[in-house]
Amino acid sequence: MIVTSLKTRSDATAVPPSWIPNPVSLQAFASILAPGTATPVLQWFANSMVAAALNATLVVITASLAAYPLARMQFRGKNFVFVIIVATLLVPPVILVIPNYLIVSELGWLNSLAAIIIPTAASAFGVFFMRQFFVGLPIELEEAARLDGANRFVIFMQVVLPLAKPALATLALLAFLGNWNDFLWPVYVLFSPEVQTLPAGLSTLQSANAVRYDLLMAGAVVASVPVLALFIFLQRFIIEGVSRSGVKG
Repeated sequence: MIVTSLKTRSDATAVPPSWIPNPVSLQAFASILAPGTATPVLQWFANSMVAAALNATLVVITASLAAYPLARMQFRGKNFVFVIIVATLLVPPVILVIPNYLIVSELGWLNSLAAIIIPTAASAFGVFFMRQFFVGLPIELEEAARLDGANRFVIFMQVVLPLAKPALATLALLAFLGNWNDFLWPVYVLFSPEVQTLPAGLSTLQSANAVRYDLLMAGAVVASVPVLALFIFLQRFIIEGVSRSGVKG
């Protein structure tokens, strides 16, 4: 991908293909990143960053708030609620496209970033993942805080969440990646080029430049950079979060 993005148009389609660009060219990046083009890749990139970051933030908030009561609090029907939440993971997401579209349309969110940020803000997988992590935390720490006079919310905010940083970072990255790579839903709800996200926008680039493999690979490189950077930055938390989330259930 990187090698092809650094080739000229003719070199990218040469037969047989070469591993080393000759000459090395940044023309593909200049073409897709130039302002005022019909394919505003930088705008798509910004839209995807905003949507994925806000969606990941909402997922972490809703999942942690829902998972903690299911892990620590006792109330009637707790196990039933948890089973229902986990059961929704068996529903294929494509089944929800039409009902979600109708809801978003009634709310007036079509052709806006709200349409790709809010509908997936409550994640069943996030609730399951965080609940498993909370169950594995030593309950003695919470009991000690309760003896010191802390209420349930203070314990959650000042004791549980700091200990859950690995799981929160892992869930945030997974939510960011899911929203960043989403293609089908943005195609249905985003119409204008200026509000399009990067995966859907790159499909337009492909249809408009079917044989411009240098442009397609340059766009793919741009789309890969944030995910790789986040993974490199958060990999320590990801490994710890995944390893600890299945300790006790």
